[in-house]
Amino acid sequence: MERRMREYEEARLESARAAARLLFASAVTAPRIGGVDVVSIHLIEDRDEIEDIAICVEKMADDNPAWDFFRSDAVQVRDSDVVLIMTDRRSGHDPMYSSCNLCGYLICDEFMKAEKLPDEPSVAFRGPFCLLRSMNMVYALNGAVTLARQLGIDHTIKMSVGAAAIRMGLVPHQCGIAMGFLISVTEKSPFRDLPRDWHLYNNQTLQNRLINRLFPVFRSIYC
Repeated sequence: MERRMREYEEARLESARAAARLLFASAVTAPRIGGVDVVSIHLIEDRDEIEDIAICVEKMADDNPAWDFFRSDAVQVRDSDVVLIMTDRRSGHDPMYSSCNLCGYLICDEFMKAEKLPDEPSVAFRGPFCLLRSMNMVYALNGAVTLARQLGIDHTIKMSVGAAAIRMGLVPHQCGIAMGFLISVTEKSPFRDLPRDWHLYNNQTLQNRLINRLFPVFRSIYC
């Protein structure tokens, strides 16, 4: 029985990683404004790296009173099989020069002169950003979401994960904004209906993630 359960877990994880590569491809081929690639996508499947991101997200919850929900985000990161980080490389320093006013400035020259937000722990992204550039990242996210729905892959998007990736140096230089795309292949989505005592669940998951994953199966066998 233990051998079969181990094989099941390995196959489940392999399917999640295979799906993540398809989602990666869908995000890469999503349309770009002007046909110019300004998006960077990073696939993280190593358990230690995913745990490092979860720890960073959890610590960031103490940096800003409005970020208390980062603690529950960390739970969802730990329950993810694969994490995609999607970034925009130019929206913070190289606008489209269309003077569209989407960023709040009348012309792009005013945007270039605007003072950045302070480099403090309580600031997630140091805007302003050119929204036309940033839309490319949104299109990439939409490409991944669309395919994930078709494949039946549980997923969610987290700004906390993107902010943590920037702080950890997981994205290219000058990437001022990023989003995390979490992927899971399990019997029940870990991104929906979080338990009320999620902080206790987080501790249990950290101690022994595999047993918690297989507990419903063991219970159905022995109860």
